[in-house]
Amino acid sequence: MKKISLLILLLFLGAGQLVAQELYVFSEPASNMPAKSVGIRMTNEGIFNPNGMNRTIPEVMVGFNKNLMLHAQGFFSNMDDTYRLEGGSLYGKYRFYSKDGNHKHLRAAAFARASTSKRTVHTEDINLEGDNSGAQAGIVVTQLLHKLALSGTLSYTKAFDVKAIDMPGMPQPDQMLGYGLSSGYLLLPFVYKNYNQPNLNLYFEVLGKTNPENGRSYVDLAPAAQVIINSRTRIDLGYRFQLAGNMPGRYNKNMYLIRAEFNFFNIL
Repeated sequence: MKKISLLILLLFLGAGQLVAQELYVFSEPASNMPAKSVGIRMTNEGIFNPNGMNRTIPEVMVGFNKNLMLHAQGFFSNMDDTYRLEGGSLYGKYRFYSKDGNHKHLRAAAFARASTSKRTVHTEDINLEGDNSGAQAGIVVTQLLHKLALSGTLSYTKAFDVKAIDMPGMPQPDQMLGYGLSSGYLLLPFVYKNYNQPNLNLYFEVLGKTNPENGRSYVDLAPAAQVIINSRTRIDLGYRFQLAGNMPGRYNKNMYLIRAEFNFFNIL
């Protein structure tokens, strides 16, 4: 019995080593969290300016099985002078393809999000994590090659119930095409020895959107670092900034992100 338990633990450690570099900071991979598990996240993001604008996002994640997971988020911010609840969001992801190999795998998943927000819109960009009410659907494909994970994402977003500010020439946000390329590299440990070893992952993500009605677009670069402790606790630190674009007034044009995540396995 002890030998079987040890074998299961070693297999779990190996799996954790393989997928650690897929835990992207600014996007989601095609892989899901472990089945019958629950995760809790607390994210703070904001802009370095005299007003100290920032948003706090508490989040609960549930892994129902190896193919299906669900996120529930709330959004709080001081972007409208008073710190308040802005709205919420539900995000679901279904993995429909998986091909596993030795220290590598290829996975594909479909995802969807529905969000509500009571904020007044100040830009034609559509952000369903606090700024806009709307719906989103997309697909993500992730390739793992030993310590390197690469991922590509395509999505379509539709805004609902737009409350735009009364400004001459202000475009009404309606729909958006999203795309992204993400890479993650497992820097430490060089060799897995035990369960308590921390992981250090480095990420570089390219995130972009295009308004199909007028062709305005932007592309951001988002580097990040991540530490995972005991395969259960995750700390993220990242910053995204615009490389190119002509979409004015974006909130997340230059934005920092700090996140803490705690996972509880096999509790459902």
